[in-house]
Amino acid sequence: LQGTVALVTGGASGLGRGTVERFVKQGAKVIIGDLPVSKGKTVADELGEANTVFAPMDITSESDVQAALDLTKQRFGKLDVLVNAAGIAMAFKTYNSNKKIPHSLEDFTKIIQVNTIGTFNVIRLSVSLMIENSPNQDGQKGVIVNTASVAAFDGQIGQAAYAASKGAVVGMTLPIARDLSKDGIRVVTIAPGLFDTPLLKALPEKVRIFLAKTIPFPQRLGNPDEYAMLAQHIIENPLLNGEIIRLDGALRMQA
Repeated sequence: LQGTVALVTGGASGLGRGTVERFVKQGAKVIIGDLPVSKGKTVADELGEANTVFAPMDITSESDVQAALDLTKQRFGKLDVLVNAAGIAMAFKTYNSNKKIPHSLEDFTKIIQVNTIGTFNVIRLSVSLMIENSPNQDGQKGVIVNTASVAAFDGQIGQAAYAASKGAVVGMTLPIARDLSKDGIRVVTIAPGLFDTPLLKALPEKVRIFLAKTIPFPQRLGNPDEYAMLAQHIIENPLLNGEIIRLDGALRMQA
């Protein structure tokens, strides 16, 4: 990754932060894209302004993403890699029969807006900067790594909105890879299982222990650096394209 310039959305915490930290250690320059209220500035300060810059952004905003891309070009002159790690989650049944309450349409829409439309928004705008790059020996100009979830395949009770949003990320991976093939840009999606992120840290310890025991092997929560390791491999392996890779310790979630 030496000399690579990467934009990582959701880079202030969780899988995104793990990716930012690994990429910097490997010699990349990283733009941390995250909400203005996030710890993006703190992370950037810790890793050094020569290596990172914080770009406050809402991934659903065209102007925010474009501003981040303008900052990328201004600071580092190019964009080689996009890692879409930003996302939100929620759990609510389609209909709660005990309380006689249907799933909020506003909540469902918000999950789709952030996880699916936000991911696509960053992709479509980032391509314009990537295609300015000089191609390598394979004709490659850039790499896009998206984040889905095993919920796209094994959605649990209460995950209709989340599973739909991540299923859409899975579904658009191949067509986007095909769309961008003539531009020399590869597109691969990681579908993580249960990872030790702020989302799971908020759960009671006994729940975290139970969840870890549902994973066949290794029987523990994933580390964000393990996600980052796979993202790095995707960038370095030129034949990976249009693929969904589960990263879950053989977990198959039950209802």
